[in-house]
Amino acid sequence: MMNDPDLLNAASALIARCKAKGEMIATAESCTGGLITGTLTGVDGSSSVVDCGFVTYSNEAKHSLIGVGNDLLAEHGAVSEQVARAMCEGALDRAPNATIAVSVTGIAGPGGGTDTKPVGLVHFGCAAKGRETITTHTVFPGDRHTVRKATVLKAFALIEEMLDR
Repeated sequence: MMNDPDLLNAASALIARCKAKGEMIATAESCTGGLITGTLTGVDGSSSVVDCGFVTYSNEAKHSLIGVGNDLLAEHGAVSEQVARAMCEGALDRAPNATIAVSVTGIAGPGGGTDTKPVGLVHFGCAAKGRETITTHTVFPGDRHTVRKATVLKAFALIEEMLDR
């Protein structure tokens, strides 16, 4: 998937914008398992923009690596707006050089969905130094591959939105 032209074109455009603005990106990924960072680093020149990526698939990783509170995880579940916010803010706080951090937590499928949290549900967060954190969520249709690709593209769009603030 990291050789996907749609993803690489979007990553190239994002890297160019971040480079022009002097921004550095960190990621906190759950359902994408590092795909956002992997796609960004697939572009030449990404080292001037990508600081680090946290793959926090388990709740324990979310807690120990980026400081998501166990109480938050217990109360809202890993796939929630509150956890997406805590993930991006924690990643921004722990990344040595990042000025922007994006987070994704969701259910890529094919299993794992419930009536209240269906397959395809992804929560996003984007935090940046000196700017208000953005959160949003989407329920993407399709199979696991499609959900994960759409999640990467939406994460890039969220960073683009933060760059305009």
